[in-house]
Amino acid sequence: MATQPVDRFLSFRSDLASRAAALSFTSNLTLMAMKFAVAILSGSIAVLSDAIDSGQDVIASTFAFASIRLASQPADEAHPYGHGKAESIAAAAQAVLIAGGGAYITYSAIHRLIERDVKIDTTPGLIALAVTALVNVGVALYVGRAARLTGSVVLKADTRHLWTNVAQAVGIVVALALVAITGSTIFDPLMALLLAVYLLWTAAQIFVSALDEIMDARLPASEEQLIETCLRDHQTGGVRGYHHLRTRKAGRQRYVDFHLLVEAQRTVAEAHELCDHLEQAIQALVPGAIVSIHFEPDDGRYRGPLGGSDVELAHPEREP
Repeated sequence: MATQPVDRFLSFRSDLASRAAALSFTSNLTLMAMKFAVAILSGSIAVLSDAIDSGQDVIASTFAFASIRLASQPADEAHPYGHGKAESIAAAAQAVLIAGGGAYITYSAIHRLIERDVKIDTTPGLIALAVTALVNVGVALYVGRAARLTGSVVLKADTRHLWTNVAQAVGIVVALALVAITGSTIFDPLMALLLAVYLLWTAAQIFVSALDEIMDARLPASEEQLIETCLRDHQTGGVRGYHHLRTRKAGRQRYVDFHLLVEAQRTVAEAHELCDHLEQAIQALVPGAIVSIHFEPDDGRYRGPLGGSDVELAHPEREP
């Protein structure tokens, strides 16, 4: 079994994911403090909205860091499949926070549109949001790279949230510039409303993605295709067929299991050696995957895609 390489890979991903989550938390906390101060000085509802969103980011980053540390814990007696879904739950919590922020910003913007008699000092806001955009671009690039390398759903959610922050900052800079040029404060709450819609859309996307993992949705078709191609490539090595291929994802961990048909005359030791070889080959294509194989003697039935006529038997769960 390829236990040690998998453990080293998971350890690498855990460390990288933790560093990315810590960086996201630190930047969010610093930017939140700056934007709240600027919002008070400038009187801008758009800047205040962004400050509130940064406050949510701090909470979300805390969730991300805690969930990554929890998800990296090895399986135990109470959790034999590990703790990977902690990340999916944290991502769903992030989505709820983002949606709550969008709802509050909508309320505040509508209230400001009704009032209208407000003065806004645009200079502090323009400077602060320009700095915010630059910082968030750098952090989003780093966290996004960590999300791709580790497969962390919570880092993926955090990356999308960071890019929404960049869009918010740019939008608010444009709105404040229009206020400064025209002298009309209406651009401030209008931009806040646009940002609120964007936040609600982003929250929905993150929530649906997290819910898929919580509900054990199968791996993307591209990853399953890699597994099926690997099995086809090993036909000359003793693989006669396979069926009941099932996949799922929990946080950064992927799980693959299927029934493998081997030549009936093979000994148990030979079949076991073939399974070990297949596990290593699949893990090379889908890094860190936990592969479980149930081997059976080939009696001419249930060969799945390798048997020609009974292709659908490879994926019985897909039938309506």
